[in-house]
Amino acid sequence: MSKHAFSEAERQAVYKTIRERRDVRRFLSDPIDDETLMRLLKAAACAPSVGYMQPWNFLVVRDGDVRKQVHRAFVEANDEAKAMFPGDRGNQYAALKLEGILECGVNLLVTCDRSRFGPVVLGRTCQPDMDLFSTVCAVQNFWLAARSEGIGVGWVSIIKPEALNAIFHLPESVVPIAYLCVGHTDIFAAEPELKTKGWLPEIPLSELIFYNRWGNYE
Repeated sequence: MSKHAFSEAERQAVYKTIRERRDVRRFLSDPIDDETLMRLLKAAACAPSVGYMQPWNFLVVRDGDVRKQVHRAFVEANDEAKAMFPGDRGNQYAALKLEGILECGVNLLVTCDRSRFGPVVLGRTCQPDMDLFSTVCAVQNFWLAARSEGIGVGWVSIIKPEALNAIFHLPESVVPIAYLCVGHTDIFAAEPELKTKGWLPEIPLSELIFYNRWGNYE
């Protein structure tokens, strides 16, 4: 084992946090205190970022009227999404709870400033979307830190980016990456909800690992 490895207990805590992270949709009304929220944001800001450009911003949303605007934008987008799943699939979709915008303790909009530190950034010269990927890493850091604190997080992806741009008056160079519902919850499901409801089958890891070239399992 590497001399830089954490202790057994520390390693198991990391793996447990990853394994038990869940997309939470059901929240208690208890507020998130500022100290806890700041710990989670500091964890998010520890994410790897291409060229050390730190492209993220974190918009903390507590205002009820703003959250109602976001919720209306979700409802509009969700109604459109329902129509894309015909028949029984549509009924199954309609029965899913896909957000907790108004119920959770706080909302968080994570954005990416694509102009930060200028047009040429180390690491983006060949893959310009690395700033977007870096911001997603910050979201994952936040999510895992929240799970370790017993705080639920739900990513609301059924909302149009242009709606978020308008509600939050985002500059042209700034794009919304994740709208998160954050709050206390009374349960973390043993398995992802869409897995238990049979929305899609779980793919065995062995079918997703190739060696040396695409499609080669050996």
